[in-house]
Order: sequence, then structure tokens, then C-alpha cells
Amino acid sequence: MYFATNSARVLAVPINAEIETDYIIGIGINSRRSHFVVLTSSEISVWKVRPPVLLASLRRTQISLDEHGLNLAASWSPDGSKIVVQTTTSHIILLNLYQTPDFQPFSKFRSLMIRGHTFLPGPGEGITIDGLYLQLHGVINTDGDLIWLSPRASFLLFSTRNPAAVQRMPWPQDEGTVDQNWLGHETWSLESQNFPWIDSTEDTTLYRIHFIKSNAPEGWVSSDGKAYLTQNIQQSSLSGPKEEESSDESPTRGGTEDTWTGVCIYSPTKTEKPEPYSSRAVEIALNPRFSIAAVGTESGDIVYLSFPEGIEAQVPPKWIEIPEISLRKACGRVNTFEWTSDGYALAVGWEYGWAVISVGGRFLSWAIAENYSHPQLKDYFMRGVSHLFWGPGNFDLFLLSNSDEPNQRQVFILPFAKSSFTAQQTPENTRYAFLMMEDRVLVYRGADQPDMSVINPESDVWQHIKTPIDYISNNWPLRYSTISNDGRLIAVAGRRGLIHYSMSSGRWKQFEDPSHEQAFFVRGGLIWFHHVLIAAVEMANKTYQVHLYSRDHELSPKTILFTEALVSPIVTLSLVDNSLLVYTASNELYHYLVIPTSDSVVLHSCGSISFEGVVAAPNLVRGMSWMIPLSQKNFGDAADDMTCATITLLIGGQLVLLTPRKNSTRDVKYDLKILADRIEFCWIHLRGVGALENSLWGFDGEAVRVWLDALTIGTTSTQPEAPNVIVENVRLPLEFYPLSVLMDKGIIIGAEQEIVSRASLPVAVFRLSTLSQLFIHHVLLYHLQKKQVQEAVQFAANYQALVFFSHSLEVLLHTVLEDEDETEESQSVLPEVVEFLDHFDVSMEVVVSCARKTEMTRWDRLFKVVGDPKALFEASMRDTRLPTAASYLLVLHNIQQLEETIEDAVKLLSKAIEKKSWDIAKDLMRFLRSIDEDGAVLKDVLRRAGFPEIDN
Repeated sequence: MYFATNSARVLAVPINAEIETDYIIGIGINSRRSHFVVLTSSEISVWKVRPPVLLASLRRTQISLDEHGLNLAASWSPDGSKIVVQTTTSHIILLNLYQTPDFQPFSKFRSLMIRGHTFLPGPGEGITIDGLYLQLHGVINTDGDLIWLSPRASFLLFSTRNPAAVQRMPWPQDEGTVDQNWLGHETWSLESQNFPWIDSTEDTTLYRIHFIKSNAPEGWVSSDGKAYLTQNIQQSSLSGPKEEESSDESPTRGGTEDTWTGVCIYSPTKTEKPEPYSSRAVEIALNPRFSIAAVGTESGDIVYLSFPEGIEAQVPPKWIEIPEISLRKACGRVNTFEWTSDGYALAVGWEYGWAVISVGGRFLSWAIAENYSHPQLKDYFMRGVSHLFWGPGNFDLFLLSNSDEPNQRQVFILPFAKSSFTAQQTPENTRYAFLMMEDRVLVYRGADQPDMSVINPESDVWQHIKTPIDYISNNWPLRYSTISNDGRLIAVAGRRGLIHYSMSSGRWKQFEDPSHEQAFFVRGGLIWFHHVLIAAVEMANKTYQVHLYSRDHELSPKTILFTEALVSPIVTLSLVDNSLLVYTASNELYHYLVIPTSDSVVLHSCGSISFEGVVAAPNLVRGMSWMIPLSQKNFGDAADDMTCATITLLIGGQLVLLTPRKNSTRDVKYDLKILADRIEFCWIHLRGVGALENSLWGFDGEAVRVWLDALTIGTTSTQPEAPNVIVENVRLPLEFYPLSVLMDKGIIIGAEQEIVSRASLPVAVFRLSTLSQLFIHHVLLYHLQKKQVQEAVQFAANYQALVFFSHSLEVLLHTVLEDEDETEESQSVLPEVVEFLDHFDVSMEVVVSCARKTEMTRWDRLFKVVGDPKALFEASMRDTRLPTAASYLLVLHNIQQLEETIEDAVKLLSKAIEKKSWDIAKDLMRFLRSIDEDGAVLKDVLRRAGFPEIDN
């Protein structure tokens, strides 16, 4: 879902020429992702993210370098107002960052852009750039050998080697000010009384600290290669009620006592991984949206570990391996990690490479130095990365190349395209393979192409639609995008406001008054209902509403068709027929009917249901839908759908099914069924083809998992030993990342990263390669394994008109033949497959084509069920299927005597001449000449077929 595009840009970072060993050491972005710091051995500089320009820098003097050591690492405070620098001599340099309201850098260039005299601003470049300056606040000499520094809102947390401890220190205050909420410096030695859950020795120290935000777990890595999930808990040390306003970062005087709780989630000696892969942990990155921790090891391996959930069964660890086996040990150690802000992808920097990996473990983009070693390549990050981070909206990946050569340690910016379902999961966004880039959207138009164009990898069926520059320059990055059910209407929303586009007119519509655009931002999603755009928004006054806009009207507050106010922030939207489902942060699901009137479109409220106690974290709900029983659809009132609907929710990476159950008081309760974990995206086909109606599809990073007729899942128990876990009916392994399912063509469309690197080019070029795979044979095999031949025939009949239908049947037969090499005859599904094939005219062609493409050792088993190939040859001759008969002749040549082959060849040649099938006759004579060097067989056949003899 994240794919690198185009080529990387490189930043021109100034280096202190007075110091021979000066080079770029690290980079880091602030919490708002508006600015980032570039650290060299002697200088700290602050850059704007978009546009990437240098705003402020501070170069340390030689005296400072001699007294306090060279720069080693830099970190931001959570509010972005301070930068702390760790030095080689365990000093902490504190820097304050101030804005300069009286000075606006690059204002001259901005005025020229506004007047259009030079060039137009790019995405995110229309906003005024505020001036900044850095000021030294002070220097702290820490007790012990400083290892890692982690700034917090009101204190500094750091680990030391001598003593082996975790220490906490308040931020130094300005003269004359006193922090009234601080007790003082605290030190927790790494001993069992402070950390009973750490299995430590005398030499164990805290090597890494990964902090996300307050009141959330954080990740620790110890020097012995173990990873921990920890959290700071404050307990009241006095009698009486606990003060609610006390936070874990600002303990009140005399009122709290700090303790650390945690659990070891990774140990190099206990985590299940065969040697020699298991190794010491060196990096950790937490993904709270999917409740996953990524741990990187010294040998370069990566493992995904689920957050512990009490005594419940845990999802087993998932080891991530480089696709090419020969390169799995060529990447070196893991240097750095960072998840995207939406949690869908992990950026990894290795000693000798880099990668972007999906949350399910699929490699999306990656490079190893061994493949990009030619000296002309100036994209040094292709050979290793020491630091990286994602820019706003995850459209840019900032990378610091890892090299021993100082001049090759440069900062690169690699642009990315991402799938629209990373922001909002709707069926339309998966039907059309809808991608977002920083200044445009990409729509896959394969659904509108002929069958052969869809499966042709050379077909370029991506439509590029650029967003208006005056919108994207001020409202970058894009946050939401959606496409209508017919693929003709598109809407996108950036930092503020929204705009929409029509394929028919080729025009965007946006707010004429910029103040109206800035009065709200989309929060919760966008979705089309015919020509009406439904938007979940948050207003400037912190109120939450659902707006309805018509594509036919101009965008303005006066043209809003309908407004529905809600009391809580909207998490996500979904539209099923004319039922609008709204899930809010208060853990409630609202149901509305979208009702067209004579002059407008309105929302009719049908009630709501609370999922308190069912969904633990409502903000983690990424997708939802529901299915209505057929009786309710045909005879019930749509306003009562909520009481009988089977609801699907995608909570983090867990796909759950909620089936309604009414008690004696007619109250609706829900039984929760867990369908799968670590699901990246899912959707329901309410109007699928045949057996795919009401089917539920989900992708887990390795395969698409399909639950057929999901409406009945909750009514039957297929696994008595695990009643809350339901295995999928069909599993579709894929070699690429799926983006779209063309249900009427039986095809899954996906993409794969392609990197072009030539010795003559100084840069690597990234582009998207479109791939496809049939899924028809997988569904057919499911039916045939269940002995449901008639159901399989009915399903296949929906695709019989496709030009590649016979190929699908051939793949089905070939799959069964290969998979049943060691299967007992009583358990074989081959008889059902052959019985199924007999219902179609192409059955004989499918059988012989499969036979010619499989090993001869399988022919006995195949023709034992299908029938004698000689009889099939004769049947093909009777039906004048000469190409099929020719194929059977090739099969017969390998299993019968030469004389018999000659007789059959005479029959086929005579028939071909009679029907004037000259291509068949030509190919047949070429075949006869190839089996006999002196040409005697060919002459014999020609003579028997009535041709006069030709003298040599």
C-alpha cells in the first residue's frame, strides 16, 4: 500500500569545513512533523519539512567541543520547543527554539510566487514560513556514562551505564521560576526491586527507549538483547482519593509514588526462531494502532510481536524475511525503525540496505547494497541507512545514508504513493485500486478495459488526476480520498476543507472563499452516495458534524444539503445501500437512512447502539460494514435493520464479526467472533457473483482470505475446540500487493515495486508495476473439495463468457494434479474436478493442455479418471476439433507405439486437408519430421493420406 515513486531528492546540508571529521550524524523530526533537525559533529540545524529549507542553525565553538565532546544524537521535546543533544562525553546540551515574528524568511520569493512572476508553489509550499532561531539554554553533565536520552513533557528520561540505571531529571527552569509540580531527580537502578520483570545481570544496561506519547506503553531494549513493553505507573502514597489531574509525567509534591510495570516480549534465547537467525535485539518500534511491536536484531532480522493481552492466547511472533533468500544475511544489523503515522507500514534502515514493510509482513519497497554497488550510483541510501523518518501524511521518507565516507552521508527524500484505504476503508476504494500521491490521485481503470487488457502486464490503465495547485499548496498533505461506486466522482480532503472532481466534466470544484475552506477539516472520512458527497467533519469550534454536498452545486456553506450534528468525534463512515453507518469515539454506532426528497437529500436517524464493553478502543476501528438477512431486506423496515444486522468491524488488525442475539426482553446483544488477526484491509461484497455474495475478504500480508456467505458465519460452529475463531473458506496466496478485486472478471489486481538502476545512471528510479491473478479456480476448488459439483458449475457459469475462462479451468486441474501427488485415491478430489469439467464444452481442451504442461508421471493418474487419451483423440476428430486432436496426438506419441501414432497422424492430416486447416497440416508435418531424422515417417503418412510420392 506504500510504494516509492520517481527518484529521491538530496538535501544540501552545510558541513563545517574547519573540522576535518565533521559529517552528518543523525536526523530527527518533531512531534508535529513540521520541522526536523540535522545533526553534524559540531552543528545543529533546524529545517522546514515542506518546503525543505534551512531555517536556523547553531555551530558549536572549538572550546565547547573540547569541553563537552562532539555531538552524538539529538532529540525533540514533545512540544517541539526544545532540542536536546547528547555528546560523546555524556553531556546533555539544551537548546531552545523560538519563532521570529518580525522576520519571515523567503518572503521575497513567496511574494513572487503569489504574483505568478516566477513559478507556482508546490504541495505545502503556499503557507507562510515562520522564522526560527536557536538559543543555547545550558549544558548538563550526567552522572554515569550516558547511553540513551528520551525527552518528555516535563522531564528528561535517560539511561546510564555506570551505574546501570534509568534516571529522570526535570527540565531546567529559567532563572526566577520554580516548577511547583516536581519532587526532584530520581534514579531507578536496574535491580529486581525496581524492575522485577527485567531478567538482568550486573552488566545489563538499558540500550534503547522508544517513547510515543504520555500514558501509553513504551519500548525498551536492554544490552543483553531483550525487548520489553513498559509503562510508568504512579500510585498515591497518601491515604485518600487519588488526584485525577495528576499525570504520569508530573507527579504532585508528596502525593505519588512511581513504579514501572512491564513484560519481556522478546528474548534471543526464548523467541521461537531456528538458528542461526535468532539474535540480540537492537531496535524496537511500537505500533499502537495495530498493537504490534517491531523488534530488529543485530543480524538484521525483524520480528512482529503482538502486545500482551492478559491470559488470552497470543498471536504467535511473525518473522519478516527478505524475499530473496541469497540476500537475507547481506543486510547487516538493523539501525533504525519507524512506523507510518497510520500504522500500515514500517520503514527499516539496515547497515547495508533499507525497506518499507507492511504491517502484515509484505515487502513493499526495498534495496540491499549488494544489488546496487556500482560506483556511478549517487543514491547512497540504496547501500545502507542509519536514520530515517516519515514526513507529514507519509508521502515522503527522509533517509540518512549510512557510509564510512563523510561525503556520502547525505539526507535523501524519497516520495511515496499510498493506497486510499490507509485513511478510510470503503469497498469503492478497493474496487478501483485508488492511490494517493502528494499532488494527485491515481485511479486504476482496468475494470473498464477488455478482458485481455486487464491480464496484460504491459497495459497502462492508471489515470492520473492532479489536484488544484491553489488547494494542495495550502492544505497539503492529503488526508482522505474516496471514489464513487461507478468510478466517475472523486473527492479528496487535505489539512482543511475538501474538493471534488467529476470524470465527465474533468473539473474540480472547491470553495471560492478560502475562509469557508479553513473553517473545518474532514475527520472520519468521505463517501459518495450517487452524486451526493457525505463528509464527516470537525468544525473550528470543536463540534462534529456530517455534511451532505451535491456535486451539481458549488461548494459553499450555503449549498450544504443537510447537516447532522454529533456529540463525539467521528471515527469512520460506511455506506451500505442507502444506510449510512457512523462510528464515533464514544463507542457508538449510528444508523441513518439517506433519503432523497424532491429538492434535496436528507439523513433520517434510525437510532444507535453502544459497543461499550465489546470494543475496548473505539479509535482503533478502521473499517466496518454490515449484512442484512434476506427476509429483513425483502419484508422488513429499513429503519429496523440495526436490530438484525450482522456487523463486521476491523479493530486495529483484528477482524471481528458481531452477530445479533435477542434476549427475553427483546434487547439486542452481540456474540463476538474473531475471524483473523493482523488484517491490513478488508471489504464485503454484498452483491458478489454466485457464491461470492455476502463474502468477506481480508488481506493479511501473505494471502487474501475469503469467508463465503459471511452472513451465516455466526449461526454455525465449524470449530468446537475454538468457537470464537473461524477459519476462512478460501485462501488466495499472492506474490504482489493486492489493490483491487474485479469481481465480474474473476481477477485480483495488485502492484509491485520496480527499481530501475543502470550503471549509466547516477540515480535509482522507482516505478509501479501492475500485476494480476485469477481467483476463480480457488473458489471452484473449495466447492469441489466439499463435493459440491453443482454449486461449482453454477459459480463457473458466471465467468463462462470470459476469454480466459478455459485457462482458469486448466489452472484448477493443474493445481489438483500437483497437490495430490501423495494423496490416497479415496481422498482425491480429482474425480470431482473431472466431473465438473464435463459440464463445459472446453473440457477436452483443458485436459490435454494440462497434460502437456505437467510431468508424464502424473498422466496415469489423470487419464485413469478422465478416460483413455485415444478415445479423447477420436472424440475430438468426430467433433472436428482439430487443434485439440493435434494436442492429443502429441500425448499419444509418448504412450503408444510408433505405428499407432502414424495411423492417428494419417487421420488427422486427412481431416485437416479436408477442412482446409493448413496451419494444423503444417504443424503436423513439422512434428512428423522431428520424430524421424531421415523423413521416412513423414513420407509414409503423406503416402497413406493420398499424396503422391516425391522423388528425392
